[in-house]
Amino acid sequence: MKRILSSAGGSVVTLQTGGEVLSLIKSHAFGRVFMDAKLPDIEGLELARQVHKLVPSLQVVLVSGYYYKDDPTIQQALSAGLIYDFIAKPFTHNDILKML
Repeated sequence: MKRILSSAGGSVVTLQTGGEVLSLIKSHAFGRVFMDAKLPDIEGLELARQVHKLVPSLQVVLVSGYYYKDDPTIQQALSAGLIYDFIAKPFTHNDILKML
């Protein structure tokens, strides 16, 4: 994903844990966050809730091989504004690029 986003001219920061995400968004401005639904230290939807509390305008795109776009949990997160959009794995380059 980093290679796809970088090839589009974006500035990309990669992190491994939800704790790193929460720490960094407190001190840096981001326009969009692509995050996996399964992280080592926190579920992606819970992280999306915490991110939304800290920076309500930040667009979170959840990426998952566990959930699907028509999953009620994902639909609820979209309706509540916790996530901006959802991409199912496996994804194509175009799936990622159209989120930009």
